Amino acid sequence: MSWGFLFAALTPFNFLLAFVGVTAGIVIGALPGLSATMAVAVLVPVTFGMEPASGLIMLGAIYTGAIYGGAYSAILVNTPGTPSAIATTFDGFPMAKRGDGDLAVTLATISSVVGGLVGALALLTLAPTLATIALKFGSVEYFWLAVFGLTLISALSEGATLKGFIGAAFGLLLSTVGVAVVGGDVRYTFGSSVMLGGVEIISALIGLYCIPVLIDLVATPDPHLNVGEGRPRGFRLREAMGLALRSKLNLVRSAVIGTIVAILPGAGGSIASLVSYTEARRASPRRENFGKGEPDGILATESANNATVGGGFIPTLVLGIPGTPPDAVILGALLVQGIRTGPELFNENAAISYTFIFGLLIATLLLFPLGLVIGRYAYQSIITIPKAILAPTIAFMTVIGTYAIRNNTWDVLIMLVLGVIGWFLSRGGFKPSPIVLGLILGPIAEQGFVQGYLIGNARGAVFETFFGRPISMVIIALIVVATLYPLIAALRRRGRPLREGIANDD
Repeated sequence: MSWGFLFAALTPFNFLLAFVGVTAGIVIGALPGLSATMAVAVLVPVTFGMEPASGLIMLGAIYTGAIYGGAYSAILVNTPGTPSAIATTFDGFPMAKRGDGDLAVTLATISSVVGGLVGALALLTLAPTLATIALKFGSVEYFWLAVFGLTLISALSEGATLKGFIGAAFGLLLSTVGVAVVGGDVRYTFGSSVMLGGVEIISALIGLYCIPVLIDLVATPDPHLNVGEGRPRGFRLREAMGLALRSKLNLVRSAVIGTIVAILPGAGGSIASLVSYTEARRASPRRENFGKGEPDGILATESANNATVGGGFIPTLVLGIPGTPPDAVILGALLVQGIRTGPELFNENAAISYTFIFGLLIATLLLFPLGLVIGRYAYQSIITIPKAILAPTIAFMTVIGTYAIRNNTWDVLIMLVLGVIGWFLSRGGFKPSPIVLGLILGPIAEQGFVQGYLIGNARGAVFETFFGRPISMVIIALIVVATLYPLIAALRRRGRPLREGIANDD
């Protein structure tokens, strides 16, 4: 590896591409419905006339900016701009509600840069080694990994674990609509051809998160966000840096989790952010503040989901297996350019691969100033726009964003129906996150289970197939811990007053 590749990435043209890509990605990622995958897919044709390294730098920059941009709407409107920002709503919006939206955006920026750098450095130094880990995962491991993700999100329903499991089950039921992942069976379409494609994930995400917020915006006279005392306090960079330094272990741990999860094809940023959020909450001395506006929650989720950018490129470039959906689009762009992925990519096409990786590092660093500036204006706009303008604007973006995914009016109708259902469920204490994660993880779990069962049945060893592999046993142990932890914590909370009462009597 030569430093000449770094200088190649720093040429004015490549630097400009990184700057434009990050800016465009942030704007697109902040709009509900316009996901990172869509941002990359729309702009892929623009790169066909460029040199391969330059085109990859632009696509990587767009991807980086879009994953970060999802935090804006998650924090300020309680609507994740991308699926990977779902967990950011847990503490981001409560912070914004109490007047700390500017601090939350700055924390998201810092943690996104840290996570992006860790993922990109892992790609630069450990790609071939880490990629072999992905090959150890078979269909059974993916099934257990999906179950692990479901137990995490259900366990995050503090004080309502049963409701969390019910929500996840409802999401799993929604994921079965349409043509089966394995076998091609048609299910729950009620004779409608438009339902063959199933419930589109982004449409469901927009409906379950956006529509309840819109209904509350219209139904309540209170301001959308609390401005606090006086005008917004700017970047609040010193305060945010202090919090980040206090939680440096949380930042690094979450970034490592994001990188590792991204290596597993199909896992993605939503699982990474949830796993890191759960681990941050479990290890924090302020765990009771999580879900109420705890800064550590934002640091964990945003560090993890941005680490998936670099981590996802590891199996994409080394094995030709896309780690995340945007990686699949970028892999297609590479093939169009006539570039074959694999270990030889880092030898025969070292100039392309290493120039791209350094360009990804530059794009991640550009995220810091661009994110702070754009985030400040986004926050000021949200708190100053009257409700009479804000509500119709969000409604317009949700409809346009939902329709643009598949150019299908039925997706808009499904989005509205799920949104109304989500609003009624929220009245009963059901959160949207378990439902959305059930919808995301359902196909992964189904495919892994069916394939694992077929393989085990053919061998006459179904039980051994699911419970006889070391990686599977490790994931099962994590599932047991994640499931029992909320129950044990609740028993401890109930036993504490009793012990204190006995001590006082003595």
